[in-house]
Amino acid sequence: VLFVVDARAGITPGDEDLAATLRAAKKPVLVLANKIDDPRQDPLAAEFHRLGLGEPFALSALHGHGTGDLLDEIVGRLPGEGREPLGEEAIRVAILGRPNVGKSSLLNAVVGRERVIVSDVPGTTRDTIDTILERDGRTFLLVDTAGLRRKRKQRQGIEYYSELRALEAAQRADVALVLIDASEGIVDQDLAVADVARKAGCSTLVVLSKWDVGEVTIEDVRPRIESRLRQRPPLIAVSAKTGRGIERLLDYTVALFEKHTGRIPTPALNNALAELREARQPPSSRGKRLNVLYGAQVSTRPPRIRIHVNDPGLVTRDYGYWVENVLRKRFSLEGVPVSIDFVPRS
Repeated sequence: VLFVVDARAGITPGDEDLAATLRAAKKPVLVLANKIDDPRQDPLAAEFHRLGLGEPFALSALHGHGTGDLLDEIVGRLPGEGREPLGEEAIRVAILGRPNVGKSSLLNAVVGRERVIVSDVPGTTRDTIDTILERDGRTFLLVDTAGLRRKRKQRQGIEYYSELRALEAAQRADVALVLIDASEGIVDQDLAVADVARKAGCSTLVVLSKWDVGEVTIEDVRPRIESRLRQRPPLIAVSAKTGRGIERLLDYTVALFEKHTGRIPTPALNNALAELREARQPPSSRGKRLNVLYGAQVSTRPPRIRIHVNDPGLVTRDYGYWVENVLRKRFSLEGVPVSIDFVPRS
């Protein structure tokens, strides 16, 4: 039984009468303290402990605050067994973008049904929403997220907490789909969102959405993407309305995941490092020159490479970026956040 009460009004005589009836019925009851539209008002729910029906849930039916936790609690109490936890082979995908670029529409197009609310009003999605998709023997965990605003001062109340959950979704994802509205073109906020994905360790695919009404092409966007985004992500154009590019989007996601979780053979990596030494003279300081010795990939998801050198202090920022970009191009790691550690020889 879901017992909904008004958190603003507090406990009323009617609430007490219903609570007495529910206690006598001896049925499982969840008390929902509604109309808490700002998470900072969650303490208002504490008063409803007096009803003797357990821990009240603070939520907002209007904005969706707390509904995710409520749903988890309900599912946890249902009889029977749920789906087994997803294995490491599942592809975890976060759908990111500024408000109203078509994230929820894209998710609905991918899964083929109305999974989340679609609206022209920015900020419709307040919680992260997980959807499991099976396709060609692959399991995808798709996460729709709230829009990310660039300026902190633009975040108010529920939007601030929604954005925190979006950032958490990026941190648990393997691949981030960064949406850009093709009807508006690329803006600085789109680049900021892509950088959020990189810092969260996601491999990134830039998706030009709303292609059916778009006024810019991939070639219009590509130069700015390549010059501004360190991970050099690939681009694809899609239309959630017509379905154009949706299947190709999933193919791109699988390919990016394979790179994200793959390993570079050590001999191939060291051959590339030997070519690097020939292609550009390493930096020096006070008569001492950097000597790149050997390297190996030490982890995946995302790839991390450890390169042994004579003195890590000689590695300049420019040289480090150059090595990263050359290795990314050599091993087709466009869109993958490659981490490189320069360490002293052991």
